Amino acid sequence: MIQIKKAKIKDVKALSIVGKKAFFTPHKEVIPKEIMKTYLENSFSEENLVKEITNPDYQYNLIYVKDDLAGFSKIIINQENENIHNTNITKMERLYLVEDFYGLGLGKKLFQHNLKLVKQQNQKGIWLYVWIKNDRALAFYKKAGFKKIASYDFPISDTETRINDVLYLEF
Repeated sequence: MIQIKKAKIKDVKALSIVGKKAFFTPHKEVIPKEIMKTYLENSFSEENLVKEITNPDYQYNLIYVKDDLAGFSKIIINQENENIHNTNITKMERLYLVEDFYGLGLGKKLFQHNLKLVKQQNQKGIWLYVWIKNDRALAFYKKAGFKKIASYDFPISDTETRINDVLYLEF
């Protein structure tokens, strides 16, 4: 049974673990070990996740298979981007799955859930960053109808960046 639930503070520990695992998988071969460790600790610390989950501008949604947390999404309503002339747009900052759950259609289900949420908020589109070498994610977003509108140097640390595509789906 697949369920999608809004994240709560009680979910932070599991969310931290899943976030680290899901980010690590596609980036483990290219980000130096120490930089990866620092990025994961900063981005997925329980303290940071509590701040974000309790922030009304952020929406975390968790996807479960039976009782196992398989992944999550993070969206930010009304988050503008300099490359998009529309207002009332949402940034999908994360759509992550643990590798064990790849190929089950969970990403699509979670993405469709997010689309429904943002359309209910009268948003005109959704945008995101995706690493240019994450072929799996790029194919997913292309199939969903996203278009590349720009490139962005995504900071991994004070000294490391990764080129990301800026993708946009207009409704």
